[in-house]
Amino acid sequence: MLEYENQLLLDLLHDDALLVLAKGLGLERIFLNVLRSYGEGNEGQHSGNLVLVLGTRDEEEDYFIQNAGNISIRKVTSEISINERSSMYKAGGIYFMSTRILTVDLLKDRLPASLITGLLVYRAHHTADSCQETFVLRLYRQKNKTGFIKAFSDAPSYFKSGAFRKTERIMRNLFVRNLILCPRFQIDVCSTLEKNPPEVIELHLHMTTEMLTLQTAILDLMDFTLKEIKRINPQLYSEDDEVTLKVENAISKSFIKNLQRELDPIWHRLSWKTKQLIQDMKTLRTLLLFLTQYDAVTFHGLVSALRTTENAMKTGGWMLLDSAETLFLTAETRLTGSKMDSTPKKPKLQNFYIEENPKWLALSDILREIKENISPDSFPTEKILILTSDSRTARQLEEYLSTGAQKLLRKLFNKSVALTDKFGRLDNGEGEVFQEDRPRKNKGGVGKKSSKSNITLTETKDKDLNFVESPLIVVQSFQVDPFERFKVLNEIKPRYVIMYDVDLTTVRQLEVYQANEGPNFKIRVYFMFYGKSVEEQAFLTTIRSEKEAFEHLIKEKETMVIPEDREGRSEVTLNSDLLRGSEKASDTIVAQKQDASSNTRQGGITLKSESAKIIVDMREFRCELPSLIHKRGIDIEPITLEVGDYILTPEICVERKSISDLIGSLNCGRLYTQATSMTRFYTKPMLLIEFDKNKPFALQGRYYMSKDIASSDVVMRLQLLTLHFPRLVLLWSPSPHATAEIFEELKKGRDEPDSSRASSISIDIADEFQSEKYNPAIFDFVSKLPGVTTRNVYSILNSVSNLGDLFDLTEEGISELLESKIHGKLLYEALHCKMEAAEPIETKKSNPSSSRFKHKIKRK
Repeated sequence: MLEYENQLLLDLLHDDALLVLAKGLGLERIFLNVLRSYGEGNEGQHSGNLVLVLGTRDEEEDYFIQNAGNISIRKVTSEISINERSSMYKAGGIYFMSTRILTVDLLKDRLPASLITGLLVYRAHHTADSCQETFVLRLYRQKNKTGFIKAFSDAPSYFKSGAFRKTERIMRNLFVRNLILCPRFQIDVCSTLEKNPPEVIELHLHMTTEMLTLQTAILDLMDFTLKEIKRINPQLYSEDDEVTLKVENAISKSFIKNLQRELDPIWHRLSWKTKQLIQDMKTLRTLLLFLTQYDAVTFHGLVSALRTTENAMKTGGWMLLDSAETLFLTAETRLTGSKMDSTPKKPKLQNFYIEENPKWLALSDILREIKENISPDSFPTEKILILTSDSRTARQLEEYLSTGAQKLLRKLFNKSVALTDKFGRLDNGEGEVFQEDRPRKNKGGVGKKSSKSNITLTETKDKDLNFVESPLIVVQSFQVDPFERFKVLNEIKPRYVIMYDVDLTTVRQLEVYQANEGPNFKIRVYFMFYGKSVEEQAFLTTIRSEKEAFEHLIKEKETMVIPEDREGRSEVTLNSDLLRGSEKASDTIVAQKQDASSNTRQGGITLKSESAKIIVDMREFRCELPSLIHKRGIDIEPITLEVGDYILTPEICVERKSISDLIGSLNCGRLYTQATSMTRFYTKPMLLIEFDKNKPFALQGRYYMSKDIASSDVVMRLQLLTLHFPRLVLLWSPSPHATAEIFEELKKGRDEPDSSRASSISIDIADEFQSEKYNPAIFDFVSKLPGVTTRNVYSILNSVSNLGDLFDLTEEGISELLESKIHGKLLYEALHCKMEAAEPIETKKSNPSSSRFKHKIKRK
């Protein structure tokens, strides 16, 4: 381990903390050593600790398991049975778990919280928005006051964006007091990495005249679009806002995402033109990316696709500007060397020279320089790694190095441009026209060496990297997960790395790799980018944003007020986040202080005279609502339900639908089937329509809608649903918090649901109970008789042909029919009791036509 990594490891093992590390500085290495620390016992024996890891992805789990050495680490998935999971928990070990499985096991006491040594939370910044991690951490801390919680993150910019004092809220969700910050400019990090730095050669490339013209035109169009947004919506932004409408900020990768997040709550109030201008910003930023990333033919193909009458009518006006005309004409100039006219005669293009990408020429020069510097003896063993931003660029470079620039460009031209009537087909430079349907010979595939050159393209993580023949050139994209990049670096050990595209995380990883290898193995990094371009500016903006994020975190750490019991370890809970119930947290804390031995559970959870309970479907633990219900002091019982999502009482069944799910269910008819099942088995079925708390509480315009459905269609189908199911109640909720409050009000004064009955209700038995074959009037009459419930009403209707046959049954026969002696006695006594009617009613004749039953009334 490096010096700063060792210090961070010691700090984490000493106290519970949240570690925020700069990107690329080796968070995975520190996390792996934490796993080893808790997995190793004395003399290599099993430690006996039970450590659970949350927030990891599949590729990360595979990396940690493969590099853990002798430490036993396993994944806990739904394929493992309940009994096997219980045995694993008792045996101890380190387990990667999903939050849903861990939450259910804690709620059902399959995993006693006292057995857990601690939790490790990877990607801790997601706890600000993820309800699942927050819920499971709260459950753990309520039942376990001694276990540790350690969190890790390498996204410092995430802590600055969004809500006010986001860092404090994340630490509050994690129940940690300590915040460990490790930026790149920290003294320990700088001294460690500067001891053995890689040899870096920066190449500031010059863009061609046409590329500079295109860049200026696109920036002018972006500036116009941003000014239009500010002109139409002057109230939205100020200079102090996080998303300032400036061209300098618009070129960053996260600008569109941040802009969309800021506009989400008021999206339905924005005009059509504002929405179109935001879409134009996405288009223009894509053009800017293609200009520096790809060749002239690929860029022209994108520009040509935009130059249509339909697109011109849809845009916010930028296609009518002079800069747009400059954009279109200059894109054509790069292909032909002159501006094309619109004459019907086809130009002769065979002798034209298509503009080559300056980075291609620089790459060839670099490879030529490397070849000259390598001695003949070491030449066969040297490896060269070329890193690109995406797999498309990687494939293009592989073909460029195999065939040459003009041959590749002419092939791309014939594919994208020359198929139109305006252009002819280009010769490949060897007197031969490309045949697109001709089989390619000696094609260099992914992970295979081409017969034309020793070039290997690695894109996916499952390719074999055990190469021994060389000289070898490996082309890999940044889109490959970083663990695969570590595998490439460790297996091929390249001495030459060419950064075809700039990426801050990759630069840091190369620094750490060199520092870890030591002075005996020196790598040379060629760092190429266009000088005075948006590519350079975007890279500098990324560095500045990370630096500002760490400065913000440092300042917030200095001014942060941390409560005494933030970690929630006190038996008499002072941490309001661990309290349950709808009462004010301050009132509950005061009551606990006055009488610590009062009616409380361990963890400060206030006991009610009768514990309320809601049965929740297992699939609902992916959303926030179960966590909020539990927070309000209502116990939740996870069960796999086939009818409904939430069972509040024996009569109330709730089906929850988000807006997108509601639209999909209405379109495919699934909601009709679900409503049918709920009305058959529950007297008070309810449909909960829950909106996103960060989005408007309205069905307006095309905010939630796709192109083939409008809000009026949704309302119309809901009206038809309520007409067909009169007993179905619609609940409109603006957020999950409001839903939890509604559920609490609905449960007041009502019986608790029966989990065995709820789990026994199956859709498979629904075919026996087709309500359409019964007369609605008869169905309502029979269902209102004493002892008749929604469950046994079909037994009567299927077994008894008329009311007379029902009167002829004995009490034992009715009890057997209803499968209940209590219900059978109620119905028998109601049918055979002595009735004394008042005189006026006795003289009044009944209308025999009003009843469709054959009456055989026997009176005692």
